[in-house]
Amino acid sequence: MKAIALTGTEPVAGLPRPHPADGATLGVVFVVILMIVPARLVFRGLSFAITPAEAVGLFALVWWFCAQLTTTLGAAKGRTLVRSAVFVYASSLIATYAYAAAGNLPRDELDLADHMLVSAFAMIGIVLLVVDGVRGRARLDLVLKTVAVMGAVLGVIGAAQFLLRFDPTPYMVLPGLRFTQEELFVVERNGLSRVAATTGHPIEFAVVCAMILPIALHFAFQAMERRQPHLRWWLCAGLIAAGMVFSVSRSAFVGVAGAAAVLLVGWPRRRRLLALGAMVLFLGAVKVVVPGVLGAILDLFTGLSTDSSLRWRTMDYAAAATEISRHPWLGRGLGTWYAPKYLVFDNQYILSTVETGIIGVLAFAGLFLAGIWSALRARRLLTDPADRDLGLTLAACLVVPLIGAATFDLRSYAVITGLSFLLVGSAGALAREARLRRAAAPAPPATTPPPGPAR
Repeated sequence: MKAIALTGTEPVAGLPRPHPADGATLGVVFVVILMIVPARLVFRGLSFAITPAEAVGLFALVWWFCAQLTTTLGAAKGRTLVRSAVFVYASSLIATYAYAAAGNLPRDELDLADHMLVSAFAMIGIVLLVVDGVRGRARLDLVLKTVAVMGAVLGVIGAAQFLLRFDPTPYMVLPGLRFTQEELFVVERNGLSRVAATTGHPIEFAVVCAMILPIALHFAFQAMERRQPHLRWWLCAGLIAAGMVFSVSRSAFVGVAGAAAVLLVGWPRRRRLLALGAMVLFLGAVKVVVPGVLGAILDLFTGLSTDSSLRWRTMDYAAAATEISRHPWLGRGLGTWYAPKYLVFDNQYILSTVETGIIGVLAFAGLFLAGIWSALRARRLLTDPADRDLGLTLAACLVVPLIGAATFDLRSYAVITGLSFLLVGSAGALAREARLRRAAAPAPPATTPPPGPAR
């Protein structure tokens, strides 16, 4: 019998051929680093703080630029709505930076403007990487499944912090990194622990979980309907929802309500009933395991009139209006309004208007609206039910940060910002895939009129 030597390039019988590294591979690396490495860890020895996830984003920006100069890296080319929105957003940031730098900023504010511009372009690199570098539905699923699994890992870390009073984040410091601040990832609110997992704040953790939950539900429902193993995806959804509860944050449930409004419009009746049943079971489990947490969350909504945090958020409107009137169009500079030097705005739209002006805040909101429109456009163009459901899911996910930006300074937190930009790029990638499929679809056969009577 002739012996056959297997090399690293020869496929093994019965096993799929490994997919070469591409934009989806880098997207998976970004998601894992973003969500596992604690958000306050940055590289040592640099002049300003750069997180490992931002370093991946900057590499992605360089990769995208090189990919546009060649045809060998597998990146898509051509204009899309998301790409156009990204370029408008980038142009607004550059214009704001130039305007602020020409205005004799104090040294500390100019340094922060430099830092925030680099961080912003790292996130722009992630959008461009995904929208042009993730080709095909299978590769997009790989990135989104990684998001769902990493969300479940965050839920486990949050559960350990909440239930066991054990915070693993101090033991997750990698060589060459340092914490930017020594604040704990667990805080107290009304006698209950509020946990942040690896994110920068419990509110950020809450909104991240609310944004990821529709993705886990999408894969759970798709596996059920295809009669594939689905318990793992339901477990991911449960852990993500548990993390949202353990954060004890009002913003999470406001965001979930917005996402649910989108999903319930597009879901079939049977799926709505299944989702309702799953929610009842989950709330019952939370009531048994942690008896007081649901009551504490309910009090966040029933006690709005006496909520000191809500009153504090509305006290800054007058100061914001005064500052906006000084630089209405391009703002005073990205990152230049910071605590404790200035009053904190727990509203990203107000903060963006102060820092980047009316043009900047419109470009920021327009980026998310472009992602939502692209996802819904893909849903309309596609015919496969799973593809259509993914379009609806991405639109629901992007509603969460659009709402959350009104409840806290979203752009100041790395994890929620990175995931938001990644999902905007995912919506753009799905829309591009939908257009390609529509263009490749065979044209319907031309109908010829029946012959007339012979003369």
